[in-house]
Amino acid sequence: MVAVPVWAWVAFVAFVVAMLALDLFVLHRRAQEVSLKEAARWTVVWLAIGLGFGGLLWAWGGESAAQAYLAGYLIEKSLSLDNVFVFAVIFAAFAIPARYQHRVLMFGIIGALIMRAAFIVAGVTLLEAFHPVIYVFGAVLLYAAVKMVRGGQHARPEDSRVLRALRGILPATEDLHGQRFVVRDGGRVLATPLLVTLVVVEVTDLIFAVDSIPAILAVTTDTFVVYTSNVFALLGMRALYFLLAGAAARFRYLRPGLAVILAAVAVKLLTADLYEVPVWASPAFIAAVLAAVAILTMRDRRRGARTARTQDRSPMPPRPVPISTGGRSGPAREAGSRSPGSGRGPGSSG
Repeated sequence: MVAVPVWAWVAFVAFVVAMLALDLFVLHRRAQEVSLKEAARWTVVWLAIGLGFGGLLWAWGGESAAQAYLAGYLIEKSLSLDNVFVFAVIFAAFAIPARYQHRVLMFGIIGALIMRAAFIVAGVTLLEAFHPVIYVFGAVLLYAAVKMVRGGQHARPEDSRVLRALRGILPATEDLHGQRFVVRDGGRVLATPLLVTLVVVEVTDLIFAVDSIPAILAVTTDTFVVYTSNVFALLGMRALYFLLAGAAARFRYLRPGLAVILAAVAVKLLTADLYEVPVWASPAFIAAVLAAVAILTMRDRRRGARTARTQDRSPMPPRPVPISTGGRSGPAREAGSRSPGSGRGPGSSG
């Protein structure tokens, strides 16, 4: 393990808080849609910072620590791709306009950073106090891999038990009130669709953490390495969302690839007492699987392009079939945008 002094933890936390404050209070103080160009730029920036920290860790803690960090970073980064597409479904289900999605994700990431810290501390404590729990983690990951390879679908956001409980405790309005998460209507406090969506995003991330944290603990139980790899992957997830959310259908091999990674990590946990896998093997294997996913995806896109060209040359192209999307047909209403005669919405204070 890397001997981490208190000042290093303080410096790391200060850096994370400074970056979050810069994003929340300077770069995105006002609601605005994140452009594809901006998303691509910040994706590259966070990749450079994440990998650069791995280089810093190599110089400070040695080759083994850096390889463990890289493996953890790649695991969390690859699993976050699945999160991205689920978040896209959540935003569509609650009809959240693009200009407000960044704010929801921002507070979702802050909550995730806190929850992941608790998960990591609990996981490391369990592994150190009760070694057989490693087999429980292995079984959880194996189950997740089997579920992924079978193509299991995520539960619909509207059906969340937590969401139903929230609505029972805190009544919600169907209208948006700018960037507000709550509003006051007389003496009542009402949740806006942004708060409802935020709760679902947080619960979804909590579910994903059940898979990702045991997967990283299979590589190392160094708390500093595990948490920093999680943090840098999470901080880059917002930009990744705006870059990839609209391209979910093109990544048909992503979930099988993630299933292979989770299954391999599960096998490593379940056989840890029989054979110790070299630290360098984990990042190499994960990178190879992700490369295979990318190659297969590009191959499919080329085939699709050739098929489209062939159909364009056909004298009678097939007629497109309308697809019903279901649910709301447009974004959630802004307060004050109701049709005449529908009455006034709740006040915008609070």
